[in-house]
Amino acid sequence: MNILVTGFAGYIGSVVCELLIEQGHNIIGLDNFSNGHQKAIIPGTVTYDTHVNDTDQLDSIFSKHEPEAVIHLAAKSLVGESVTNPFTYYEANVVESLSLLQKMTEYGVKKIVFSSSASVYGEPEKTPITEEQDSNPVNPYGETKRVFEEILKWYQQAHGLRYIALRYFNAAGATSQFGEHHTPETHLIPIILDVALKQDGPMRIFGSDYETPDGTCIRDYVHVIDIANAHIGALRFLDNIPGGTYNIGNGIGFSNKEIYETAKQITGRDIPLEITARRDGDPAILVASNDKARAELSWIAEHSELAEIIQSAWDWKQKFPHGYE
Repeated sequence: MNILVTGFAGYIGSVVCELLIEQGHNIIGLDNFSNGHQKAIIPGTVTYDTHVNDTDQLDSIFSKHEPEAVIHLAAKSLVGESVTNPFTYYEANVVESLSLLQKMTEYGVKKIVFSSSASVYGEPEKTPITEEQDSNPVNPYGETKRVFEEILKWYQQAHGLRYIALRYFNAAGATSQFGEHHTPETHLIPIILDVALKQDGPMRIFGSDYETPDGTCIRDYVHVIDIANAHIGALRFLDNIPGGTYNIGNGIGFSNKEIYETAKQITGRDIPLEITARRDGDPAILVASNDKARAELSWIAEHSELAEIIQSAWDWKQKFPHGYE
């Protein structure tokens, strides 16, 4: 299958392309490299360095390569930045993405898998979080994801678009080739590993007085390979599913202290730790229900052990201590 992957050189996009090529698909990759990395391009990918709203390039891509489906990963995704600069997030995640949808409509491309986020839920009333719970984002990033999900519904009604939106939780881990490298880095596991390599420090845990077994926040971490497989698997179901949203999560929560202790054990390093005050807006527990994805997409988290997730990230970090730089 010819598949257009936007944001293909990012953390998740690189792994999606790696697995797609292993399965014999033809990849057309689009990325403006604001967050993606040239060194994350897998051989065999036809690449375009551009934005998703570059209509001339999109015309060239759709007419020349005739993609049969789109995996739309390109987005801006820093929560704090979205609060201070909401315009940029609405422009990138909604307005530019609309240009992509419009070109799909013009060229008769009816299938899209959209990279959404658990941020659409905001601060849920209960966990595990199901897709039926109200979406009430607490920042512009989550709101832009929710808005685009709604747009997909209306395009399904107006143009027969078939879509699956994947609301994934905390992506983590790596393959032997591709791992997590953000600037700035805001995710817990790579930050801990940077401290283990003495590239940062100390490790900070925000709050130790939550109503959890060890007092620290609990989050749902899902291996990037499982997330990539969810996108690829969703493509197979688009002939049967006109539209839908699905949680992609481990279904198991790990506390900040569990992650810290597991990282210490795996790295064999002394990792300095500082316990600080809670951050505003951090819920005690965020864990997904993945029952719907299991039942309707036949998706399961095959790499669900915390030790495996951190070990894969550590193996990659040791090979590429400064990421793709």
